[in-house]
Amino acid sequence: MTSTFPTISISTERLVLRRLDEDDVPALADMMNDEQVAAWTAVPQPYDEAAARRWITEYAPTERTEGRGLDLAVTEFLTQRLVGVIQLAKTNWHVRSTELSYIIAPWARGEGYASEAALATAQWLVRDQKFERIELRTAADNTASQQVAQKIGCISEGVLRGACIARARAEDGRWNEVRTDYIVWSLLPEDLEGPGEHFAESGGFTSYTDWN
Repeated sequence: MTSTFPTISISTERLVLRRLDEDDVPALADMMNDEQVAAWTAVPQPYDEAAARRWITEYAPTERTEGRGLDLAVTEFLTQRLVGVIQLAKTNWHVRSTELSYIIAPWARGEGYASEAALATAQWLVRDQKFERIELRTAADNTASQQVAQKIGCISEGVLRGACIARARAEDGRWNEVRTDYIVWSLLPEDLEGPGEHFAESGGFTSYTDWN
């Protein structure tokens, strides 16, 4: 029997991580059309609202129910504005491991939201779901993503040479694919003891299963 993630809501001091819903379509489409998102992810470009709706209504539910992963909207607690997405993928329920990634909207960068959301998700995975390994992969030139990995306590394990396809703008405005390296990071339960102190001091986070 395939294991699956529960429908979940995770609250931090400033954020609520919850299931994506159709009200998120316009903001999600805007976010995915950002230059940095286009450069460092495989999201199709241009990205329209129809694609955002398919992600929310088809892709994300299927990933969860078939046990492969979980997609969470990252929203501001006070404004309920969508500021990012957390994704869990390539989940191995026997090994209790999963790959975590994050996207933050251009209008919300510089606030520390990526590290806050990623750390809260990692803590929930370890404490509530009993996961033993969380893996992150960052493109070699994506320093912002690497800083998030370092901030939440990840350990760099090495480089996968030529394993990543990034994108760069050509002079004519089109996107060209560029091969680069992946840096592999991991979080084990013991690695969360240091970063977890921040959330302990600020009241931590609360998870609610079967949200809505």
